[in-house]
Amino acid sequence: MDLGTLSGVIFGSVLLLWAIMMGGPLMIFINVPSMLVTIGGSICALLITFPLGKVKSVFGATKKTVFSGSLDLVPWYTMLIDLATIARRDGILALEEKIEAITDDFLRRGLQMIVDGSPADAVQTIMEMEIENMEARHSIGHDIWKSLGNYGPAFGMIGTLIGLVQMLQNMSDPSKLGSGMAVALITTFYGALLANLFCIPLQGKLEQRTAEEVHLKKMLLAGILAIQSGDSPRMVGEKLEVYLTPAQRAANIDQGKGKEK
Repeated sequence: MDLGTLSGVIFGSVLLLWAIMMGGPLMIFINVPSMLVTIGGSICALLITFPLGKVKSVFGATKKTVFSGSLDLVPWYTMLIDLATIARRDGILALEEKIEAITDDFLRRGLQMIVDGSPADAVQTIMEMEIENMEARHSIGHDIWKSLGNYGPAFGMIGTLIGLVQMLQNMSDPSKLGSGMAVALITTFYGALLANLFCIPLQGKLEQRTAEEVHLKKMLLAGILAIQSGDSPRMVGEKLEVYLTPAQRAANIDQGKGKEK
């Protein structure tokens, strides 16, 4: 689970509630018609912009992203070194026995192609196209959250205008102008809250996860091509270490020294 996302949502909500309750009762910030205009209007606009199936799928993907945490490249680095050792010792065809146990479709497909004897340039072209297609699919999710973040404040402003029109219809009673103005502004508050605490941060979270997955797949592709070219496990490791952070490289060095002892 990604504790950063969960902590941000919880603490952000608590801080807002605390600030509201310090200045007055919470109930004055609860207005059902304003919620319907802001949230309902934003969702309706989103459904007009994107197909229903893609909207439903992005919420599932967002849930998976939030609860899965960041990707760790080290296990994949270790797996590629092990595969390179097998290929170097027993030949490329020996990898066929290991393919079924690999859970990642991208890596399994790439290994199957080199076992089948596909040319290196064909393997690279096909796998790079797969990475590009993955980025295109993920960009739809980014656009959905971005659009929802744009629609929220816009419908909040629409709700505010509706409230102002209704308030101006009752100018004969000046005592009600203050409460009417407060209700009119609540929709703007809802729109800003929806955009800045949820939609825009979740868009950033999905973009970050996409970048991590692209980085991982590029490392896997580099490993696949290195194995196909017959590089030694040590050379494969040298090529793959460029994808690791300095801390991960240092951890690998320390782990290697521990094995030597």
